[in-house]
Amino acid sequence: MHFGPDSLDQLPGELAGYGPKVLLAYGGGSIKRSGLYSKVMSALDAAGKTVFEVPGVMSNPTVQKLDEGRKVARDNDVDLILAVGGGSVIDYSKAVSVSAWYDGDAWEKFFLRMEEPDGRIIPVGDVLTMSGTGSEMNAGSVITNHEQGLKIGHVFGPEVMPRFAIVNPELTFTVPDYQMRAGIYDAFNHICEQYTSPARTTTPLIAWPRASCTA
Repeated sequence: MHFGPDSLDQLPGELAGYGPKVLLAYGGGSIKRSGLYSKVMSALDAAGKTVFEVPGVMSNPTVQKLDEGRKVARDNDVDLILAVGGGSVIDYSKAVSVSAWYDGDAWEKFFLRMEEPDGRIIPVGDVLTMSGTGSEMNAGSVITNHEQGLKIGHVFGPEVMPRFAIVNPELTFTVPDYQMRAGIYDAFNHICEQYTSPARTTTPLIAWPRASCTA
């Protein structure tokens, strides 16, 4: 993880470790308004990368959007998926990474049957613009199927974790006030999930009374 106000300067060095074709995934356009898109594209161009874009990744990314990204990644045999955005964009990119080279129904395999990837996984890197989920440094991915009324998260193995994360806190200044507040609430709730979950540990990760989390 590269952290700090100049962390984007580390992106060219990270890009050098991957092949020439990059899928760039991002959300609704705030990275263009803030100027971040231009900076990332300049780094990709300077690194000699051919870029294939998947814009418009929404909050709670859908199965249909996942299928769109899978097709772009596979048709162009991309070497790296670069997620620029918040947790939803990064979650989405990890789902694309494990499913692009799977021939079947990705929703069924990875989110209903909760199977692990058994084929090619495309590496993911990210440039974070909103804090809250921790997706920039974990192997979790959440996808929504509106037709089935389901929103399912799958925490994959370490091979699905982003290979690098660019974390400049100043980039979070570019999100709207509402999204900033949502990110604070999201981070708090994810901490509480770890504290109250009995699945993986019996040792509390934070030392406050359980009632404080549920109040």
